[in-house]
Formats: sequence, structure tokens, C-alpha cells
Amino acid sequence: MQKEVFFITDNFYPEHNAAASRIYERSVYWVEWGYKVTVLTSFPNFPEGKVYAGYDNKLISAENINGIDIKRVWTFIAPNQKVLLRLVDFLSFMVISFFAGLYLIKRKHSVIVASSPHLFTAVAGCFLAKIKGRPFVMELADLWPESVKAVGVLKKHWPLKVIEKLEMYMYREANLIIALTNAFKENLVRRGISEDKIIVIRNGVDLRLHKRVDDVQDLRSKLGLNDKFVVGYIGTHGLAHGLIRILKIAKKLHEEGNQKIKFLFVGSGADRKNMLNFVSAHKLENVVMVEAQSKEDISKYWSLLSTSLIHLKNQDTFRSVIPTKVFESMAYGLPIILIAPDGEAASVVNETSSGICVSDYDDENLLAIFKDLSVDNNAHIKEMSEKSIQASKFVTREKQALDYIESLRPYLSDSRPLS
Repeated sequence: MQKEVFFITDNFYPEHNAAASRIYERSVYWVEWGYKVTVLTSFPNFPEGKVYAGYDNKLISAENINGIDIKRVWTFIAPNQKVLLRLVDFLSFMVISFFAGLYLIKRKHSVIVASSPHLFTAVAGCFLAKIKGRPFVMELADLWPESVKAVGVLKKHWPLKVIEKLEMYMYREANLIIALTNAFKENLVRRGISEDKIIVIRNGVDLRLHKRVDDVQDLRSKLGLNDKFVVGYIGTHGLAHGLIRILKIAKKLHEEGNQKIKFLFVGSGADRKNMLNFVSAHKLENVVMVEAQSKEDISKYWSLLSTSLIHLKNQDTFRSVIPTKVFESMAYGLPIILIAPDGEAASVVNETSSGICVSDYDDENLLAIFKDLSVDNNAHIKEMSEKSIQASKFVTREKQALDYIESLRPYLSDSRPLS
């Protein structure tokens, strides 16, 4: 009997945050290669906290998308803004997915994989694995709750202590930990987790989904981007990203009368309302803000950009992360402007020569970079663009999916070669 992978994740397609995209796109490849995948998840609602059209937040439902067997369960739903409500949201998924898993996990499911963030998803996966007698694999996509602490969401001492103890318990109990960065692995090893059960499989980008669209002139005109040097940020506008700082730089350019550079923000998240208020209050005509787009339409917006902007707050925690936007930018051949603490993401950009890394958080320095790059026929822009395209061939979602399924093969019944 062929064995199947049982995957637990709070976010999944048609949501389009990093976790949802990563798990969905990998699963599509696995199904194409003949593997069976069951995904236990919530009803799509991220980040606005509103259930997507076509779905109802009911007790349980089943659907099949591109061969993936998807089970959706009821959760308390809250927008990605209010901390306590989001925590209740996380906890509700942990509890409901645990009880649903007791019923849904069958003999054919030979391995249980649970993905962070958030940590509570892994808690459900761990205890289901114990009860069902299955191996437990934890996908470490974020050092949670360390990243939550970094943005100041949880400030009380004792809740963090409790969650950190739970975090370490998950690491110790996992049969295998799949970390998305080398820095995550190094962090766990320093804290006493055996490196023998940690493997690193970096994130990637699905080149079948992310490819440049040539005919975007109508959209360019509609957004007022004709003949502009477009600095674009596409993704979650979250507390970890500190995008108000970029708006303050846009304000300086606006006050200077710079007509060449425009900033395009596409997405949603906890900080978007603050950003909209800032743009409105200062009448920033050089900033265009667009709501989050579907996977089918997002390529059009990537194709408008002259350079891709990636920004993280100046916190040590973010040295260990590699935003998915790094790989997506490469898929479109975009020069990357990475503003983040010097760490793993900067290593990727520097090693591939695909962009400029800024770790000093000096506004005047960043302002000068924007101005320098916006000069017509900039040779540096062309060079970084070419390097970005070259790099994309080595960071594909297909490669990540292959490495990942290989790591799970000891728990699966067959050993057929993958194409």
C-alpha cells in the first residue's frame, strides 16, 4: 500500500502568504511525481481575517485542488492586527486540528509534517504523531516565538517563557526538523538540539507561476507609472517589515520634487492601515498602494518593477531569515534592494550579486541608493538584473520539493526515482 504525507498548516492556498504558497507549490510537484498528500488547514482568511468568497467557516469540509486532498476545519478567525485575538486564532487551530486529525489520519498516512509559524501548529502535529504512532517532522520556517518578541507583540515575561519551553519540547520530540535556513539550524544546535536530526532545505520560487508578463502597459498607465523608476514591495505589510520608514524616505523625495522615482506597495497586513494613513496625511503622489492580488494576477505587478525592495526591521532575530521575496525577485530578473540586518538573506544576495544589501539603516544612504539606481541606462541595474535571472535557476520550488520529499522518503513505502 502506498503511504501518504499528512501535512498540517494554518495557511494554505488560495491564501498567498509565504507559508501558504510554499506548502501548496511543493505539494503540486509531489502529486505530479505520484505521491499522495493530505493537507489539514483552516478556511482561507489571511490576513484580513475574513473568509474568502466561496468558503464558509464551518466545522469541516473537503476539497481537492490539483490532486491535493485538502481538509479544512473551523477556527476562530481574526485579522492579522490584534494580538490577543490572533493568539486565540492560533490556539483554536491547534485544538481543532488536533481533534480533526484523530479522525482524519488513516493507516495510509505514514508521516505527519507540521509547519511553523506559528508554533501551535507543530504542537498539534507532535501530539497527533504520538497518539497515532507516526513519525513527526517539524518544518521550521521561523524562530517562533523569537520573531514575535522581536516586533514587540508579546511583552510579558511569563507567557514567553511558557511558549519557549513548549518550543524546545517540539524540537526535542521531532523525529526530523526541516529548517529553511542554515541560521535556524545553528540556532537550534546552540540550544542543545542534535544537529543529526536537522536538515536545511532553503526556500525557493516556482518559475511556472512567477514569470515576467510583457504586456502590462495598460496597468502601468492605470497606476501612473509611465516613464517612472518603480521601487516595488510585494508581500505582507507586517509589523516585522517596518515599511513606514520607506514611506518617510518617499516623503523626502516628494518634498525634493523628485518626479522620477515611484514606490509601489502591493499586499496587505497589520501595518497597511498605518501606511495608508501616512500616504494620505502627507499627500504622497509618489506612492501607489494596491491591495493583495491573486496568484494569477500577481505576475503583472512584479513585471511593473524596476527594482524589488525587501525591508525588515533592524532586529537581530531577522539575521536568520530569508524572505521569500528574495527568490521571487530573482524569478523576474529584478535587482534587489535588501534592507535587513547582515545575515542569511544578505549572504544569498551577495553570493549571487543580484542586488544591494543595506544593513546600516541610514536613511540618507538609502535615499542616495534610490537616486543612483534611477539614473537612465544604469549599467549596475542591468548587471544585477542578469545575475538575478541566473540565480533563479538554482533556487526553484521544484528543487526544494525534490530535496524535501527525499528527506521524507525513509517514512514512505516506495522508492521510485523522481523526475
